[in-house]
Amino acid sequence: MSRLSTPSVADATGTAADLFAAIKKNAGKVPNAYATIGGYAPDVLGAALNLDAVLQKSTLSKAEIETIRLATSEVAGCDYCLAAHTVMGKFAGLAPDTMKQIRTGAATGDAKRDALVRFVRAIVTTSGTLPAEELNAVREAGYTERQVMETALAIAAISFTNIVNRVNDTTVDFPAAPSVA
Repeated sequence: MSRLSTPSVADATGTAADLFAAIKKNAGKVPNAYATIGGYAPDVLGAALNLDAVLQKSTLSKAEIETIRLATSEVAGCDYCLAAHTVMGKFAGLAPDTMKQIRTGAATGDAKRDALVRFVRAIVTTSGTLPAEELNAVREAGYTERQVMETALAIAAISFTNIVNRVNDTTVDFPAAPSVA
């Protein structure tokens, strides 16, 4: 159960109401995570949505973006984001077994995707300067310097929602992500 009370989407006014209307139009509902963020800090939700809009225009495919989100959320242990991005991963064309492999860092049979997963996991599980061989490996797999920057943005964006949901213990309003154990 969520630790913070979730403000009523129906009672929202101003910027929050506008953001919620746009989310509902695009997604069919306002997910609990967005309702919580926007209910308390509409400008923060707006910033998060702007990051997502930039990612949608990036040179990364939808499947690559969901790969980054799933790998990052698994390391963070965010059950909410794992559930949400398992649904989004399906829409992006990722098979259920592939998503499990992404989450555990196991080989998926796609060398480029596997290099991306290794790169993301290296970033989110280490501190300090990333070893040069990690950057070189993702570039050798075919990712450009621009895509390295876009990957960093995707990690930053999902890390924000991972943190909010871990702090809040946001009630999951998506089908639970399958266990990978």
